[in-house]
Amino acid sequence: MNVNKFLILSGIALSLFAKAQETIPHLQKKGTATQLIVGQKPFLILGGELGNSSASSVQDIETYFPKLQQMGLNTVLVPAYWDMIEQEEGKFDFSLIDKTVDQARKNNLKVVFLWFGSYKNSMSCYAPLWFKKDDKKYPRAYSKAGKPMEIASSFSENVLKADNNVFSELMKHIAAIDKTQGTVIMVQVENEIGMLEGARDYSKEANAAFNKQVPETLMKFLTKNKKQLHPSLLEKWEKQGFKTKGNWQEIFGNDVYTDELFTAYSYAQYVEKLAKTARSIHNIPLYVNAAMNSRNRLPGEYPAGGPLAHLIDIWHAGAPSVDMLSPDLYDGDFTSWSAKYRLHNNPLFVPEIKMTQNNGVQAFYAFGEHDAIGYSPFSIENNSEAGSKRLSEAYSKLKQLMPILTKFQGQSQSKGLLFDQKNTERIINYDDLKITAKHFFSLPWDARAKDGSIWPEGGGLILRLAKDEYIIAGSGMVVEFEKQNEKKEIQAKDLGEDGFATQGGKNQAQHIWSGTSRVGIGPVDEISIDENGKFIPIRRLNGDQTHQGRHVRIGVDDFQILHVKLYEYQ
Repeated sequence: MNVNKFLILSGIALSLFAKAQETIPHLQKKGTATQLIVGQKPFLILGGELGNSSASSVQDIETYFPKLQQMGLNTVLVPAYWDMIEQEEGKFDFSLIDKTVDQARKNNLKVVFLWFGSYKNSMSCYAPLWFKKDDKKYPRAYSKAGKPMEIASSFSENVLKADNNVFSELMKHIAAIDKTQGTVIMVQVENEIGMLEGARDYSKEANAAFNKQVPETLMKFLTKNKKQLHPSLLEKWEKQGFKTKGNWQEIFGNDVYTDELFTAYSYAQYVEKLAKTARSIHNIPLYVNAAMNSRNRLPGEYPAGGPLAHLIDIWHAGAPSVDMLSPDLYDGDFTSWSAKYRLHNNPLFVPEIKMTQNNGVQAFYAFGEHDAIGYSPFSIENNSEAGSKRLSEAYSKLKQLMPILTKFQGQSQSKGLLFDQKNTERIINYDDLKITAKHFFSLPWDARAKDGSIWPEGGGLILRLAKDEYIIAGSGMVVEFEKQNEKKEIQAKDLGEDGFATQGGKNQAQHIWSGTSRVGIGPVDEISIDENGKFIPIRRLNGDQTHQGRHVRIGVDDFQILHVKLYEYQ
């Protein structure tokens, strides 16, 4: 074969490979957003995660999946259990994986598999019995007091080799049954990895690594990204004089948080090896999830060293093959936690969150505020009838919005809204337009706001389609519009005793307007949206429904998509 012919064939092969890669689920940048591409279209995960044991039998999978489809999900997050896949060393059973994919296809759902390998909520509880019993070959992490724990040591090559071997077989099987269909759109590597009881492993191998030089690759990463490091990491490094050579305590100081940095890098490197294996077999998106360090706990009281917000730099340095670091949220303060994970180098995906009546409005907020890739309440199969109905209503509207939201992602044209009794208002500015959004119960005439009951969360999103055209969608909110330069002043020096101007003469109150124009609310239409993004009118909501042009509102008992047009007048 001559050189030219070889180059032509090589080029064709590379082109076919690139085309094949485009057809499987993957991530791509769009402006400031990162989008998940499924079936060659941007895709938002409207998900739910099964409980830990709910995919451990064929019967459960067959029972739950139709219910999830009826609930309005488009994606289900499903555990893949090491102890059930490899009950005997070297013998693999993928029957539960096959049943999951089969049921997903029958119910028009996508799947994200959660690898319960060496680590699940820190512990090694899903490792098979043959692995657990051979603690000499597969050693444990040790506490500072010298106690072996139910946590495999990330410093053991044998532990990594066993985990990586079965994980590679799982990825091969997924590729074999799904490469051309794309039912499996993402994989989670391990589950809430982290160290408990203390901030680090005190095994012989771990102690030796802790006293060695901090790896040069990590120091190069920190030096290169110094201006963008998390403030807590930068402060620790600065206190030690920004040294670039030394062991962990010499570089970062002698405290429990240095122990946690060490653990984070060890776990990140461990996960990186699995991620590289996955990419070499079936290159679909990968992420790692984190159990939060909330409630003022110390490292080790929460799973230390996981992909937590203050450790994201360490994880990016140690596991560059992982696409996303994602929060599991159970302790409230959704706006704060989601903001910590929506970074220039980390798209927001919420793979696990406490199941509540408020999940729907939180999902709207995540997509509107942070161009999120997806949202997924935990133990979704156990949702109440009322909760299922509420989430279904929200997901139904978000499915309709998907072509519009994904079209505008990464352009800073959308904002998220999330309200409760403490956070009742948000002001948004677009050029010279001021938008004031409030909780629906903040309306003075709504008696339910005064009866002492707990307000349901309200919220949604505002998307600017054009200068005077907006989508407002969600539940339980009121939106007002005015020009930034619009001011009304009343000259009150001649008002009567009752506060009203007397009739005629010098006692007449004067209304003085500044600014060149005012903004008015034009037509407000409740709409549905078809799969091509076409708006389909349902009803006109002017008059009483806009309080005679004063505001746009959606009640707390409903989810709606409103198409709003504004106009200016003098």
